[in-house]
Amino acid sequence: MSNTIYNILKQHWGFDTFRPLQEEIILNVLEGKDSIALLPTGGGKSLCYQIPAIVSEGIAIVVSPLIALMKDQVFSLQEKGIKALSITSGIPYKELDTLLDNCIYGNYKLLYVSPERLQQEIVIERIKQMNVSLIAVDEAHCISQWGHDFRPAYRNIYRLRAIKPQTPFIALTATATPKVLEDISEQLLLETPKLFQSSYHRPNLTYTIIKSVNKYFDLERVIKQVSGNGIVYVRSRKATVATSQFLKSRSITAAPYHGGMTRDERDKNYKQWREDKIKVIVGTSAFGMGIDKGNVDVVVHLEIPDSIENYFQEAGRAGRNGQLAQAILLHNENDDLRLDNQFLKVIPQVKDVKEVYKKLNSYFHISYGEGELTDHRFNFSAFCQTYKLPTVLTYNCLQVLDRNSVIALSQEFTKRATVNFKVSDIALTYYLIKNPQLDDVVKAVLRTYGGVFEQVTTINYSVVAAKAGKSIDQVHRVLLTLGTDDIIEYEHQSFDTAITFLVPREDDRTINVIAPYIKTQANYKKSQVVAIKRFINNDTECRTIVLLRYFDEKLQKDCGRCDVCLARGPHTNDRLTLEHYIISSIQQQPRSSRELVDVRFRESELIATLQKLLSQKKITITPDNKYKII
Repeated sequence: MSNTIYNILKQHWGFDTFRPLQEEIILNVLEGKDSIALLPTGGGKSLCYQIPAIVSEGIAIVVSPLIALMKDQVFSLQEKGIKALSITSGIPYKELDTLLDNCIYGNYKLLYVSPERLQQEIVIERIKQMNVSLIAVDEAHCISQWGHDFRPAYRNIYRLRAIKPQTPFIALTATATPKVLEDISEQLLLETPKLFQSSYHRPNLTYTIIKSVNKYFDLERVIKQVSGNGIVYVRSRKATVATSQFLKSRSITAAPYHGGMTRDERDKNYKQWREDKIKVIVGTSAFGMGIDKGNVDVVVHLEIPDSIENYFQEAGRAGRNGQLAQAILLHNENDDLRLDNQFLKVIPQVKDVKEVYKKLNSYFHISYGEGELTDHRFNFSAFCQTYKLPTVLTYNCLQVLDRNSVIALSQEFTKRATVNFKVSDIALTYYLIKNPQLDDVVKAVLRTYGGVFEQVTTINYSVVAAKAGKSIDQVHRVLLTLGTDDIIEYEHQSFDTAITFLVPREDDRTINVIAPYIKTQANYKKSQVVAIKRFINNDTECRTIVLLRYFDEKLQKDCGRCDVCLARGPHTNDRLTLEHYIISSIQQQPRSSRELVDVRFRESELIATLQKLLSQKKITITPDNKYKII
């Protein structure tokens, strides 16, 4: 069996060896035993179920909450010639029926499903007819109310155990406390599962907190000090754009990545970064799931994440190639207050969720007892403005409704538009002779929609863009020009959010059912914020030791490289001390304090050491405020 899995690894993935624990996990699964795989970010969790799926007869079912990741994995498997498909929310019944038939009769090897799909009887009934080789539960911490991304819909997975009692289960996650691991096993009804747990310790990764007065200045310095790629995490879409523009203004190639961009734009920016055409990708927390890029030398957080789990996962995207890498968080005195405002004050309470749910139903004119499985697209900001709702709290309420399977929520950038030509075809021909740059888009519209001269017609931007060889934004701008020149009537509206109501409207009764989960999660979120604040403000204990202890793992000695360890002074002969660093730097040429700032040392310690060296008359200050050797 070992030869078989190595042949598959080489044939489809091009690797000669497995990463730590992968082979043991795969063999345990192939022996038909239940498994829990706790592997760090970048540890190769997906291979632990994909290879057994290929080896075994039948189809493997993979339950995952990450729709984008599901689609990416299915696409990647199909490119390798492995038959895989996914069924997520929003698929029409007829298409769903066909896809499920394909799973039974089409010799598919992997079926990816969202946890919400397991609530549908058609899905459960068809799974009963499938020859299921394996059931994999990805992001398994979501099943536990003590997990950092609890999704009650995950509790439905036990139904798979009931209908396929002989099928082995594998639960996979990157971060889970012992309490969460125990809950995973209990909720999935695992039978004496074997736990495969790699250490959380990343000896090649240095954790540093920089007390920063000017974050953009420090960010530029950090990025310019590394030779490989970097990821910068910010909290908002607007900040991804502003930060990437700042880096570009400093001659650092960078691009933004956020959920409000079109899929094409995100894919383009990610591809350029992955292929080393740009040095830095600036993203929100939405960026990073499923990426496997080795040469990320630094991950920088410009703001504090909402939990240690999220910080650990995001920081862990640095140094996957095993080379030395840095996780740096820039922190100032206002960040703790901002963290409270961004997270603690916007944690949804039961009353908040009830209000948003009622407004949502009113907005779409859903009658009491109606609305089940209806889809709606809307502009989130416009919805909030209509009812004067606070945006962040409202969005968090939508996420609570999504995680508790009241609605299915997704962010997507679309435009709905109608077009009606106001001039004759002859007049249009003369107009295009004078404006040939508009010709491709106009002809694409005319070829696609025959009635645009006679009546108001709804158009699909994507279809027109594909036929014209343009981007959606270019199509929009051409139509705006035509409207301004009085050639067409052009009505358009942008949408950035889509929801599907999963249950009939019952107002308070709907929310009362999930109220205990809302309260539990509110308390848990508060404890997470407290933990991350403690970690950031700690200046006495090694960063790595504090992180590992959070996950109930002990490290016997300090890392020796984090900012806390360095502030204590050298512990080994080969340690580059701050004093030695300063003297060796200014021996080459006089430097200012700003030029001497280095990510390995705190700025306050640098200033203190400079003052010490001045008092000892080892260095002096030049008239232009630079330090030099006496």
